[in-house]
Amino acid sequence: MTTEAPVDKKLMAVSRLTSLLDAGSLKFVVPQTDGLGAVSATGTINGRNVIAFANDPSFQGGALGAAEGEVIVGAYEIAMKEQCPIVGIWHSGGARLQEGIGALKPFGEIFRAMTLASGKIPQVSVVLGPAAGGGAYGPALTDIVILGPEGRIFVTGPEVVRSVTGEDVDMLRLGGPEPHGRRSGVVHVVAETEHDAMEQTRNITDLLGNLGNLDVSKISDTDMGKLLPEQNNRAYDAHPIVDAVIDAGTGIELHPRWAPNVITTLGRFGGRTVGVIANNPLRLGGCLDATSAEKSARFVRMCDALGIPMIVMVDVPGYLPGVGQEWDGVVRRGAKLLHAFAECVVPRITCVTRKSYGGAYIAMNSKALGATRVMAWEGAEVAVMGPLAAIRILHRRRLAEVPPDQKDAVEAELAEEHKITAGGLPKCIELGAVDEIVDPAKTRTAIATALKAAQNPDGSFTRGNHGNIPL
Repeated sequence: MTTEAPVDKKLMAVSRLTSLLDAGSLKFVVPQTDGLGAVSATGTINGRNVIAFANDPSFQGGALGAAEGEVIVGAYEIAMKEQCPIVGIWHSGGARLQEGIGALKPFGEIFRAMTLASGKIPQVSVVLGPAAGGGAYGPALTDIVILGPEGRIFVTGPEVVRSVTGEDVDMLRLGGPEPHGRRSGVVHVVAETEHDAMEQTRNITDLLGNLGNLDVSKISDTDMGKLLPEQNNRAYDAHPIVDAVIDAGTGIELHPRWAPNVITTLGRFGGRTVGVIANNPLRLGGCLDATSAEKSARFVRMCDALGIPMIVMVDVPGYLPGVGQEWDGVVRRGAKLLHAFAECVVPRITCVTRKSYGGAYIAMNSKALGATRVMAWEGAEVAVMGPLAAIRILHRRRLAEVPPDQKDAVEAELAEEHKITAGGLPKCIELGAVDEIVDPAKTRTAIATALKAAQNPDGSFTRGNHGNIPL
């Protein structure tokens, strides 16, 4: 991890706002003054209007009281009026203890403002220091959370944890990049340096606040079929497929270490902001599980609420089986993904690259859930389960009588027969489960055609009328 030149604590809030916004665009709404632990400003990011606020760690560690609450709520009122993104730079020890119970009321007002703004305007948080107590929930209520190298998010600090539970833990282990980037899913992006955190914040805010227009003439095809292994049963990393789908160099993966069996990425497609979801066979064989279903559901709802069309690249063998999954709430959390896709109104295109089986087939934006268009690569399988697993159930008595040295050959023969009788892709098209079979080398063109057909007359896309927090 690289180190950066220290900044005078008294100048941190202003310096951070200046580094976030385009050069020369910053205009204070509420300037930094002694005795005030928050600053707000208007400005631009890549020429687009943005509202931003920052905690001032030079005054009582950025603790929030009534005055700071007014600054942040006021910033939200401006952002809602202007219908532009809002960015919060968090570095706060929580409620200002000197104000007693009066310091809690502003947090409630801030949370209400965030909730009312959810799904109406993009909300981005970058945490560059402690975000403690009520300050932890501020970022969690926004669309995207970026964590800087010194960022720490926790409801109760190490001293309280130690006194109540006896656990000896520091702020890094309690609320740093490892617990929130890999285990809890609170943080979408972990940055190596504060400068990188600001750049990531600018890039994500631009993707969410400057959606752009789909320009089909910018779409060129690449043979994505070459990205799959030759053997159908081999695992592979799906990141190259995601990178091949979106415009080169535009992708930002969210939650890369949390539930990595599903990839969720924001990027541009023909210049238009899109969300891409892809199963990743390199992790858990690409199976859906409780955590990845919840991760996907929140991403789907955010995209739907903010009018971001989605591309869903499917290669899923099913839901991960096991007692641990059932106890971990795979039914409850898996239902969130079904709900998210079923309520979607933003266009979303599904492409089955290799296989899509069982309940996971339904959950990964199936036609039955309302997918705008479902396409499949030549040779892909869409079924209740894989042919080998199916014949072991359907022909279990016959297979029990087969000599061990002949079993593999008989299973292979029965599996091929099952593929034919089950119908394969032609049967799926006949039933309406798949709309078309596409050449992997022409996938981007097929997706572009489907998205263009789903546009409103003015070139926009319909968006959902809800917040981004899954039920």
